[in-house]
Amino acid sequence: MLPMWRRSQQMSESPVVTGPFTVTAPGRVNLIGEHTDYNDGFVLPMAIERHVMIDVRPRSDRVAVWRSDLPAGQSTAADGEVITLDLSRKLEPPAAGQRHWSDYPAGVIAGFQRLGWEIPGFEARVSATLPAGAGLSSSAALEVATATALETLCRRSMSPEDKALLCQQAEHEFAGVPCGIMDQFAVCLARAGHAQLLDCRSRQIRQIPLDIAASVLVFNSGVKHTLADGEYAKRRLECAAAADLLGVRSLRDVDAARFGERIALLPERQRCRARHVIAENIRVGEFVEALENRDWPTAGRKMVESHWSLSDDYQVSCPELDLIASIAASLPGVYGCRMTGGGFGGCAVALVAATSAVETGRALHNSYRETTGIDAEWFLTAAAHGPRVTAGSAA
Repeated sequence: MLPMWRRSQQMSESPVVTGPFTVTAPGRVNLIGEHTDYNDGFVLPMAIERHVMIDVRPRSDRVAVWRSDLPAGQSTAADGEVITLDLSRKLEPPAAGQRHWSDYPAGVIAGFQRLGWEIPGFEARVSATLPAGAGLSSSAALEVATATALETLCRRSMSPEDKALLCQQAEHEFAGVPCGIMDQFAVCLARAGHAQLLDCRSRQIRQIPLDIAASVLVFNSGVKHTLADGEYAKRRLECAAAADLLGVRSLRDVDAARFGERIALLPERQRCRARHVIAENIRVGEFVEALENRDWPTAGRKMVESHWSLSDDYQVSCPELDLIASIAASLPGVYGCRMTGGGFGGCAVALVAATSAVETGRALHNSYRETTGIDAEWFLTAAAHGPRVTAGSAA
């Protein structure tokens, strides 16, 4: 019997996987609503035009996930490493401290096993145009791409909501990250040209059209982040403690008008965390209203308020992200800029005038490089579609 996982530098029997189908799943950028998802709050993500791709070929005996050209930092694997999984055995989460990029697809496969799906053997070649460790949900994209591939192989499907929840559970159990539902829902339910206003308690989504008069600019700080190192989990525990002290189910339930009266109940750290979450939920609604009214200056101000709340009250920014926000505030054509994602590095997102978007990106890049020496990647993106299967789909 094969071991559950076998890692080697040897090639599989057929190392170049070209079909019969390819799955793509986008990353996402969160326009506003940060660290509110696990507090039952509101978020406004959109899918971006950067993806994880999996080329899949059916087999009869095992699963091999071959890391081909995943971005640097996506994995601890060496180029050409082959991961082999025995599908006849129940997958279990890895031991603490032994995290690996393959934990994400493994967790998804385990979720399908729990559902009783008969998964046929397959080989998968994984690649990406999506940078890892940048706060753009490369992990959720990999999870959703894996789940979509399994649906195709099994000639069955589940609802996008159920698929998102299965992928979230995979990240909890196999990657050790207690993430909220935003990333997986954003990837699974993305619609081209729209951002997704998600109520993380009811899981209801409203698709918000994005006007082409304003462009979305994503700027990578070049500082890698990892959410499995404890800080993300610590923030979640601090919010739960604050909610408990305030006598509510979650911070979403705090009456903002009365928060000032009750703030003395909280220790300083929990007070700061709660203040961010409560204000951020309000900002999401104000930002959406501004978008719908094409009021770009107001939308931009809400992004700026969000950034400094995340930096000062939630303490998940870093000097580089703060610098990006400060430079952006000085540039014409920038309505607003904020860190996006879990924080501790990664990307910032800016809402900029479409007529000068390229010039704005170049100016931000040049100023940032002059100060930090980092030749940072940046790109403009439209709101993209969700996962897709192409080229000889077995579905």
